[in-house]
Amino acid sequence: MPDALSVLDDLRGESEELDRLVAELSRERWSLATPAPGWTVAHQIAHLAWTDRAAVLAATDPDAFAVEVEKAAAAPGSFVDEGAEEGAALPPAELLAHWRAGREELWRILREAPAGTRLPWYGPPMAVPSMASARLMETWAHGQDVADALGVRRAATDRLRHVARIGVRTRDFSFAVRGLSAPGEEFRVELTAPESGEVWAYGPEDAAQRVTGPGLDFCLLVTQRAHRADLALRAEGPDADRWLDIAQAFAGPAGAGRAPARTPEGDAR
Repeated sequence: MPDALSVLDDLRGESEELDRLVAELSRERWSLATPAPGWTVAHQIAHLAWTDRAAVLAATDPDAFAVEVEKAAAAPGSFVDEGAEEGAALPPAELLAHWRAGREELWRILREAPAGTRLPWYGPPMAVPSMASARLMETWAHGQDVADALGVRRAATDRLRHVARIGVRTRDFSFAVRGLSAPGEEFRVELTAPESGEVWAYGPEDAAQRVTGPGLDFCLLVTQRAHRADLALRAEGPDADRWLDIAQAFAGPAGAGRAPARTPEGDAR
């Protein structure tokens, strides 16, 4: 389990980086389409604001949050889109202020939470470091959608270690959400950090099946922000190879993923 304070500091850093990306956008650019079908830049920020507010509610009023969980269970295919749609309808300045206030409130609540606190969520309850890591993962992943829409290439940071860790821990979920049996053995995962160049290693060193490659590429894969064909990841073993086709670090039904990038001639890179 990562240290709560270090994850929270990284969460703040990730949020501030995305904030700088959108803070000065014109109203027209808030309406740019992102790679997520039907979602504009405004939808991406609205979703982050909505989820931050949901986490605040979970931490401060568990009974009220339980009602929201019931609503989500009643409309599993639409409740996320509905929350994003509502926020995206706000004027950009109001949406930006709403996101800033919510994320700061959540950051304060998580920082002040007593050791051992577990927060209710849409799945199993989450410890504070896990909640912070999940918020960082979403902030980074939706920030990638925003950057893609704006044509901006972001510099990857070692904050991605939190995303990579979630990606490894959700291996079995990736199989289960598709109705598949999870592999019976652990994999060895070795990823190269984008800034420091250190190796993030998970699983037994002598594992028969392995995944290796850049940490950034692995994070793009498990958040389904890029197709495997466009990434420099290597799998050894049939189950590890299958995992790279279906990896999913985020909760909910199986994601459709992204199509391979195309050259002007229409061929996959």
